[in-house]
Amino acid sequence: MRATGLHSLLAAWLSAGALAAAQTVLIGQIDGPIGPATAEYVEWLLRTARERQAEAVLIELNTPGGLLEATRSIVQELLKSPVPVVVYVAPPGARAASAGVFVTLAAHIAAMAPGTNIGAAHPVGLGGEGGDSVMAEKATNDAAAFARAIAQQRKRNLRWAEDAVRRSISSTEREALRERVIDLIAPSRDSLLQALDGYVVELTPGRQHRLRTATASREEVPMNWRHRLLALLSNPNIAYILLLLGIYGLLFELYNPGAIVPGVIGAISLILASYSLQMLPINYAGLALIAVAVILFLLELKVTSYGLLTIAGIVCLVLGSVMLVDSPEEFLRISWSVIVPSVVASVAFFGWVLGKGIQAQLARPRSGGEALIGALAVTVSPIAPEAPGQVRLHGELWTARSTVAIAPNTPVRVLRREGLTLWVEPVQSSASQQ
Repeated sequence: MRATGLHSLLAAWLSAGALAAAQTVLIGQIDGPIGPATAEYVEWLLRTARERQAEAVLIELNTPGGLLEATRSIVQELLKSPVPVVVYVAPPGARAASAGVFVTLAAHIAAMAPGTNIGAAHPVGLGGEGGDSVMAEKATNDAAAFARAIAQQRKRNLRWAEDAVRRSISSTEREALRERVIDLIAPSRDSLLQALDGYVVELTPGRQHRLRTATASREEVPMNWRHRLLALLSNPNIAYILLLLGIYGLLFELYNPGAIVPGVIGAISLILASYSLQMLPINYAGLALIAVAVILFLLELKVTSYGLLTIAGIVCLVLGSVMLVDSPEEFLRISWSVIVPSVVASVAFFGWVLGKGIQAQLARPRSGGEALIGALAVTVSPIAPEAPGQVRLHGELWTARSTVAIAPNTPVRVLRREGLTLWVEPVQSSASQQ
């Protein structure tokens, strides 16, 4: 009897412990454009929730949109998640625009805070407004079918989901609740978790789960350093700066072989820039214009163009910078506050290189035979027009000739060099001629 009682107590204690472990809500945040880093973060968050058998995952969403492929990855993770996922458009003033619509529709439970909005999910072609109309229509049809499929899976309003794509409609939180786009409105995270307590969620067909969120512990799971780094690299402004740093670093290394540091920084920056650019809708015409600008700046160092090549290079650099990321979405474009300082810094850099090149050309040679012309020496032995003598120059003895006789210990100036023989003249005679 006593053993049976102990077993019962142990089983009850284990079951209570398992229940406590399960009653944890993991809280994540998507605040900003949706990209590959966001998709990886959501996948990691849901995997963590599965491993820890969390009660639910709450994702607070505030996004202007993002890349469709990254959005598809997130939606796939949400649709197959065995842990209930709640997407909460918050705080007040937040939005779930464009890609955010698909993410919200794909959640098991969709909620919004007062003063938020959702919608405008029309796909933006990578070719901008003047892109191929056939390709634009294909993209729109694909996105509309994607939205309908998600809405059907989660039993939401199919018509609204399609109109959000085709007509770019947008709704407030009350309109979205009335149109059965979301499930509830909550003013805060705490009120949302209280309202969700006892809510029945269908995880898979035929399998339901009743949420216990009122007393569940809450744990925030922010992006780790890897996700933050990937998010930083997917920023078009950062990608642009890395591209310029890589180009200029390698150019500086080529002009100063052995400097090492500029070459290493340039190589690393170019590798990171190539990774960043592959995550963005790149216009290769813009990339080509930036390359042409660099070539024009380099030609200015070799060709006397009176600044015309530099002006052409500046124009190409500005146009290439504006065209580099091909998207009408503001959050996917390079900011003018980054372009202008970058162009100014580029012009200053090549101007400095050009100045150094001109200075080097005008400077007196410091090595070779040319460096000896005009140097001062002292005769060691007498020099006659018909008999060479010796002079001491820079601590070395040289054979010297002259058209006039020169006595020993006389200061002389080197006129020219013929092989190992220097032609000199007395300094006094040169001064008297002047």
